[in-house]
Parts: sequence; C-alpha cells; structure tokens
Amino acid sequence: MEVYIQLSSGKGPKECDFFLTHVLGIFQKEAFKKQIQVTVIDEDKSGSGLIQSAVCKLTGVDIDVFLQSWKGSLLWICESPFRSSHKRKNWFIGLFVITKEKEIILLEKDILYQVMRSSGAGGQHVNKVSSAVRALHMPTGITTVAMDTRSQLQNKKLAKDRLAQKLMQLQNQSAQHDIDKQWQNHAEIQRGNPTRVFKGIHFKS
Repeated sequence: MEVYIQLSSGKGPKECDFFLTHVLGIFQKEAFKKQIQVTVIDEDKSGSGLIQSAVCKLTGVDIDVFLQSWKGSLLWICESPFRSSHKRKNWFIGLFVITKEKEIILLEKDILYQVMRSSGAGGQHVNKVSSAVRALHMPTGITTVAMDTRSQLQNKKLAKDRLAQKLMQLQNQSAQHDIDKQWQNHAEIQRGNPTRVFKGIHFKS
C-alpha cells in the first residue's frame, strides 16, 4: 500500500514551522513502529532552515488506520521559543492525505483500432483504399485518427503515437491538479478541533 501525505504550516509564523519540523520526526518514529516507511519526497524550508511544508510517501500496511490519529489539524501548546513576550501559546499545522491520480500507461491491449476509408487530399487511390486508422484508448475513451499516408501500418503507428501524446497531456493536467491541491492545503488548516495535541518544548502528547 502506498499513500502520499502533506504536512503544512499553512503559511503560519516561525513557531508553526518549528512545530512542523519537530513533529515530522515524531510522525516518522511512530510510523516506523507500525512498520510503515516514510519517505520525504519534497520539502519547502524557510530562510531559517525550518520546514514549512513536507510531502511524504508512506509505504506499508494499515496506513489508513495509522493516519486516523494524524489527519487534520495538529496543535502545539507552548510559549513561543522565539518571542518570549508573545502571549499566543496555540500553534496549528495540518496533515493532509494527497489523492494522486493513477499513472496512465499506454498498453497495446487497451487500444482498439478501426480501419476506415481515407478522405481529403491524396488522389483517387487514397479514397479507394481503407488505409486510415482510428485508435481508441478504451480505459479513457480518448480517440485519435491518422490518415497521413497510404500505408495502413504507418497510420496505425501514427494513431498510437498521437494517443500517447494525448495521454501525456492528460497526465500533466492531473499532475498540475495535484500541485494546485497542495497549495490549497496551505489555506485549509483549521484552528480548532485538533486531531493531536502536543505540549511543551519537548512535544509531549
């Protein structure tokens, strides 16, 4: 099982980045005890070197059960280690599960080819020969047509290549959606109803 999560300080102050930096280690240790491997695949750090956002890949079993005690808002109750006169003691960050689109792999068995008459320029010979090829990618419903040459075999290859290009465009759109969702997470941290509460400079829970 493979799950992606994001820890975000929600563009909060330095205290939130400090909280996230320390809680990431706590999260990794708890996951390790459950035989879940945590791989940090992307980090955004502040100028002071503290982590503002971390995207992690979790690999193992019963990940959903493990995440039940982590998903949502996380609260750290502590006086600011940076501003001694600051009255605020509640610092929030968020942990979100990232829904990633499944990678689309173009397989020959998923393509339905249909031979048809060519049309348009090319002379009478082209119109009489069924050399044009339509390719349908059955899992997505995407279709392409190739009638560039008089060779059915070459048109079949062209139709498949065009399918590959369209699927790549679709995959890129999905990847951009994932990125947009991650940025949206920064603004969706709830300041209340925390899933986990940590207290003090040693992050006791």
